[in-house]
Amino acid sequence: MSMIQTADIENAAYNIMSRAAIDIPEDYRNSISAMADREKNPLSCFVLQTMIDNYAAASTDRRPMCADTGLPRYFVKVGNEARIEGGFIALERALRSATARATHDIPLRPNRVHPLWRTDLNNNVGINAPEIDWSFEPDADWIDITTVHKGGLFGSDYRMLFPGDGIDGIKRFLLDVLIAFGKRGLACQPAIVGVGLGGSKDTCMVLGKQAACLRVVGDRHPDPKIAELELELKELGNSIGMGPMGFVGSSMVADLHIEVGFTHTGGMPMSVHTFCLASRRATVRIQADGAEEYRTDPKWFTGYSRRETIEWSR
Repeated sequence: MSMIQTADIENAAYNIMSRAAIDIPEDYRNSISAMADREKNPLSCFVLQTMIDNYAAASTDRRPMCADTGLPRYFVKVGNEARIEGGFIALERALRSATARATHDIPLRPNRVHPLWRTDLNNNVGINAPEIDWSFEPDADWIDITTVHKGGLFGSDYRMLFPGDGIDGIKRFLLDVLIAFGKRGLACQPAIVGVGLGGSKDTCMVLGKQAACLRVVGDRHPDPKIAELELELKELGNSIGMGPMGFVGSSMVADLHIEVGFTHTGGMPMSVHTFCLASRRATVRIQADGAEEYRTDPKWFTGYSRRETIEWSR
């Protein structure tokens, strides 16, 4: 069986760092173009068109679309049959090296500092940085590496709801968050909004962030009732009178995705995350023979990753 080489991993991770920072994914660009066609407020329409122009300029000039390149991080999906030179420690080291090199070469803004001493190593690498989330897939011998450049200051919120709050409680919290973000400038709209429902508190936050960053515009949850709720909440978010960058309009939510997890019987935790107008993500699949395939759809969520079946039902 072929072994995936560490050098190939680092090279591929370096490449997707550049792609994510510069080239806005087609699904998001198309959604912004459609919003610009529908938006009735002249100022909001101007802002949307300026965003489209900025995307084109960044791609032509090969420079980051936004000066704040967020907090680069990775999501790695490993095939169960994959073999990696040096194992997972070598893979992680390759990703950290690729991050440091890309920060210098692209360049990315070195945003990572020590929380207390504010020490900045100028390479976006440090204690517990960059984050690497892991997932696994059966019957596969490849590795998928996705990088996401998401802002690290604002754009996320959490609330512990209760079962009695129901769908109305979900809607109320979503509106509270979106209105606060828009009024206070805590997110750059239009955003892909991710909602996490259930799980433990930390899992709830993870699910919401993954829903925002790892699903493409137009993707719907496989559960038809959840898919219906996604569309309902998206429409609700675009009906509050706010448009791009908090101006008056109807273009606040490019899409809304929900991910769920079984939770404590007494509660319903909910998180909301916004993946801003610089929707920066890129994925590479490294095959067992070293071949590389690049794309902008992470394809992170699968039947296996969601564990859609209950194998131990009684």
